[in-house]
Amino acid sequence: MQRNKSSLITATLALSLLVVLGVAQNYLQNSVTAASNGRMVPHFEVDPFWPQPLPNKWILGSAIGVAVDARDHVYIVHRNDDANFATQEIGIDNEIADCCTAAPPILEFDADGALVNAWGGPGQGYTWPASNHGIEIAPNGDVWIGGNGGGDSHVLVFTRDGQFVREIGLPGEPIDSNSTTHFSRVAEIAIEPDANEAYFADGYGNKRVAVVDVATGAFKRYWGAYGNRPSDDRVKYTPGETLPQQFVGPVHCAEPSKDGLIYVCDRGADRIQVFRPDGTYVKEAQVAPMTVGAGATWDIAFSQDDDQEFIYVADGSNMKVHVVHRDTLEVMYVIGEGGRQPGLFYGTHSIVTDTQGNFYTTETYEGKRVQKFVYRGLRPLEQMQSGPAWPAGTLIE
Repeated sequence: MQRNKSSLITATLALSLLVVLGVAQNYLQNSVTAASNGRMVPHFEVDPFWPQPLPNKWILGSAIGVAVDARDHVYIVHRNDDANFATQEIGIDNEIADCCTAAPPILEFDADGALVNAWGGPGQGYTWPASNHGIEIAPNGDVWIGGNGGGDSHVLVFTRDGQFVREIGLPGEPIDSNSTTHFSRVAEIAIEPDANEAYFADGYGNKRVAVVDVATGAFKRYWGAYGNRPSDDRVKYTPGETLPQQFVGPVHCAEPSKDGLIYVCDRGADRIQVFRPDGTYVKEAQVAPMTVGAGATWDIAFSQDDDQEFIYVADGSNMKVHVVHRDTLEVMYVIGEGGRQPGLFYGTHSIVTDTQGNFYTTETYEGKRVQKFVYRGLRPLEQMQSGPAWPAGTLIE
């Protein structure tokens, strides 16, 4: 009897092993097939020397937004309070030590990575965000910034050299996803130049996309997930279950494409939803759908070809950038993994492309940096997971 029982256990284990090996083999075979089907995808290499060192012993806090203007100047917004806290936490006193001070919250770099301007912070006539978050450059060069701290129910507009222009929405207001007078913790801003409209990922408090006029800041329209009327009720995402009819949030991006669609990051549900500019729902897809907690879809940027064939998705939870086919919303391959070396990520937060097809990322948490990834053209898809995007010849075999 004991011998029969042992034989049964052995047979069961062997069968289980065969099943596992079969699944693994099928997975590898499918991966090889997908990677050898001749599909062309964009290839990138990190520039480890971009940006150039900051002056004045400046350091960055959590780098929480990135934008590019028509000159390919790169703007970032960071939480300079983080940098101040970091120096205090380790006991640095600048009167007796040779490091460091927090850089101003808005930094502008030229295409070569040299710092050309720095400004920002509290001032007269406006309420600076309690927590910096999100940045966009208008066609006229104005700088738009949001905030996701308590009381950040407004958006600020400045000239490129930091002169205050306008406050959109009332600061200090509560959550109300159906308000037409204020917002709630706007995560990101994107401007569609033809219609002269700004799209707010509104965001951390509210759960909607809101649209305003760029010239005046006048409120125009808003919508929730699937084009529904948004609700302030908090909903939960559980992998494998039916996707919620409201945004889980934070609503972390709302990016217009050249062909008149709006791509929205519902970070907490690992999904991208696509809309027409009036809020009509078109389609959706998930990226890394088993991700819970902070979610996978943190920000997106489009490739710079005429058709914007690819979307680059910043995934701060999994410390990666996903390359997605824009038409099918299929993940083609993944760049990077967790780490602090160039080409790796720690809290991949925001992403943007310049006119040359390069992309830039910022990193939150303890990442606290901006990186540049240089576009090297299209290449055949070889593998789903590319690892660090190091320059050719630098990888150790």
